[in-house]
Amino acid sequence: MTELRQRMIDAMAVRGFAQRTQQAYVQAIWRMAKHYRRDPASYTPQQVQEYLLTMVREQRLSYSTMNQAACAARFLFETVLGRSRQDFLVPMAKVPQRQPELLGRSEIAQLLLGCSHPRQRMLLQTVYAAGLRVSEVCALELRDIDSAADRMCIRVRGGKGGHDRQSILSPTLLSMLREHVRCVRPQRWLFGDTTGRQPISVDSAQRAYHRARQNARITKSGGIHTLRHCFATHLLEGGVDLFTISKLLGHSHISTTARYLHLVSPQVRAPKDTDPLDLLAALRLS
Repeated sequence: MTELRQRMIDAMAVRGFAQRTQQAYVQAIWRMAKHYRRDPASYTPQQVQEYLLTMVREQRLSYSTMNQAACAARFLFETVLGRSRQDFLVPMAKVPQRQPELLGRSEIAQLLLGCSHPRQRMLLQTVYAAGLRVSEVCALELRDIDSAADRMCIRVRGGKGGHDRQSILSPTLLSMLREHVRCVRPQRWLFGDTTGRQPISVDSAQRAYHRARQNARITKSGGIHTLRHCFATHLLEGGVDLFTISKLLGHSHISTTARYLHLVSPQVRAPKDTDPLDLLAALRLS
């Protein structure tokens, strides 16, 4: 490990950066160093900008990926190396905001039925029923499920930005999780890998979603994060207020949650005689 890389890791650690953010930033700078084959401390602003342009034009990566590399470069040159932003400008691209392709309730039921692996199906059900990010559901431990009658919730530890929060644990999801624990008997991780000694990887969870979507013959785009979008939108359609949904999602600003108002269908009404917070109870899973 080079001295500069260790300095960057230490600077991120002392500022409380999430582990995944640290890994992403280090990987982004490593790729830039591999491109130029020399110490990143010697780069000029023009060389950094040329590399970012190469990511989009030659490597055909997304602007979001380019912006992540730009953030990593800003942190390296401004925070670690002490360059001023005025003298060492690293541009950020304006990324167009595209609306996600949501799944209807019947499509979600088809998706879950299309997942043949019981543990992976349970993972997808948990993402949808609790509105979790994929990294959050993969990191769930048995102790994070609080089934006490007056405290029923899922504890999310170290979510985005390193923030802890609580999300809903509906009666239907709790019943399914109890059956999952009875059959799988996990020791620590609620959704472990094949050995049971490590949590399932994010890539494995994503692949499980895409396989289920393919089996269900759903052609809409998007990955497992689509289920989180559906969670927020379906709660809005069920009459749950925006503030509550914002807290469940772990958004720092309610304006982030407000974008889901544009996704609410004026034709769709939530199924009657079901708790709007119990999304799984409204699905026909048989």
